[in-house]
Amino acid sequence: MEKALPNGHAGPPSLGDFSTNRRVLFLSLMAVPIGAIGAVVAKLLLWLIAVISNGAYLGLWSSQVLSPRMSHLGLWAIVVPVAGSMVVGLMARYGSEKIRGHGIPEALEAILLGRSLIDPKVAILKPVSSAISIGTGGPFGAEGPIIMTGGAFGSIFAQFFHLTASERKALLTAGAAAGMSAVFATPVAAIFLSVELLLFEWKPRSLVPVSVAAVVASLVRVPLLGAGPIFPVPAHSSLSAWLLLGALGVGVVAGLCSGALTGLVYFCEDMFAKLPIHWMWWPALGGLVVGVGGVLDPRVLGVGYDTIHGLLRGDLIGMSLVTLFLAKSIVWSVALGSGTSGGVLAPLLMIGGAAGALCGMAVPAGDPGLWAMVGMAGMMGGTMRSPFTGMMFLLELTHDLSALPALLIGSIAAYCVTVLLLRRSILTEKLARRGQHVAREYAVDVFELSRVADVMDRNPPVAPATEPVAALSGRIAGGDPALARRQATILLDADGLLAGILTRGDLMRALRERAADSRTALDVAATDVEVTYPDETLQSAFARMSRRGVGRLPVVEGPGSRKVVGYLGRADLLAARTRLIAEEERQEKGPLLEGAGASDPTLRLP
Repeated sequence: MEKALPNGHAGPPSLGDFSTNRRVLFLSLMAVPIGAIGAVVAKLLLWLIAVISNGAYLGLWSSQVLSPRMSHLGLWAIVVPVAGSMVVGLMARYGSEKIRGHGIPEALEAILLGRSLIDPKVAILKPVSSAISIGTGGPFGAEGPIIMTGGAFGSIFAQFFHLTASERKALLTAGAAAGMSAVFATPVAAIFLSVELLLFEWKPRSLVPVSVAAVVASLVRVPLLGAGPIFPVPAHSSLSAWLLLGALGVGVVAGLCSGALTGLVYFCEDMFAKLPIHWMWWPALGGLVVGVGGVLDPRVLGVGYDTIHGLLRGDLIGMSLVTLFLAKSIVWSVALGSGTSGGVLAPLLMIGGAAGALCGMAVPAGDPGLWAMVGMAGMMGGTMRSPFTGMMFLLELTHDLSALPALLIGSIAAYCVTVLLLRRSILTEKLARRGQHVAREYAVDVFELSRVADVMDRNPPVAPATEPVAALSGRIAGGDPALARRQATILLDADGLLAGILTRGDLMRALRERAADSRTALDVAATDVEVTYPDETLQSAFARMSRRGVGRLPVVEGPGSRKVVGYLGRADLLAARTRLIAEEERQEKGPLLEGAGASDPTLRLP
């Protein structure tokens, strides 16, 4: 009977479609209070924005949502955004620089580089600075700040428990989704945004807690802010083929506008960076542009939800759309480039809606409200590179289900245009300028699809465990083809079963210690051997290598066995990647047409 493995390994985990364990239930339970907190924080943020806006423009202490356009300050209205931006600049310099900008890049940075840990100070300063910026006329939305703030509270809550960085990421994202769900009454879009932008994975361990938090936040929102939709519109009739073709055209235009807008934002940021003054004062200069723009067209001030709703109803037409599109684009780009605090979603909705309604004038069908919807979905999907979020966001904002095909076409078309034109989105460009790279293309890891048997060396380098060190080193130095091609040798006992593994490093140490003549290979080899199995995934085998800090594993027949059937090294792991690269890059006709290729292992994944 074969002896147990030297390390007593229990064997490979059973293979399955998912690796999620019961901790997902624990994380989902934690997501419940995070969702409730996100809704409360959203309520406080919107309340604070309204109070500051009414006080600054109307001289009222009121939380009722009133437009800055009702102000009678005249030219004095220019001072309001300048003063608010100066306060934000001071808070950023002496509080935390992370409150600058729209918040989503900072959330991405915390997830990718900060092990999902966010400074509690940011959780306080970000919503306050954003409320001051937006309340004093900043042309922003509340979604970016609430995503950062909700994520911060999710991260803080998670830090009270013993969790992995990946589990903290799930709860950070749950807080962000809860905030967005509460502000806009869009729980499904919040989940899509989390998947497309924040999670960098599609796994039940994160998707389930995020969904729980988004749904809880949408429920808690009802007594705090009311039920959705926040921009209800009359349902459109069934869409014809011509309307869907028009949606394609609007989506393409939205994608082009998205690229131009992204370039304009970072052009403004570069211009501010060339100024010979401290960045603390940049928001004040941006505020001056906002103030002047607000005097020329008051619709550019604040979140502009009333203007967005007017676009969706089709109330704005002609030159009114042109001036809104140009004024909002310029004012928002300058203000965001100056580094003040505020979000991107509401401005994108307004700019995209104006662009869509303008394009719709050339389509002999539909109505301005429908084309505004498609333009909003396209602008959001293209600029943020999140097409399903853009589609679902407009659907939940309006509850116009019949517009779904047009929204899908518009957002996907814009997404396609922007990924072809621009290397990065408006969100990830900021990270790239800090020297950080973000990959937004998600796929199943080839290591999860491949098994050890697919790439292992079936003729492993083996030697008798009793062979003297001097003799074995002489064989390797002499170029023995069975041994010299690998960095380690598997040692077998008298029965031909695994006894240990001898690396080149072990051999060199034995030679330096002048023990080569008196000791056998097993005397200087490792006997507590980590092994793998033919049916194990490469991901699992790679995890074994990482945990033990080794670069190769003997492959044994199965759990409890010491019969060696192969050798797995780093080069063998790379073979799986090589096959994937061949599938991505090699262009050819199919084997049915060429009569070849079906047996070529480089042309297909195992």
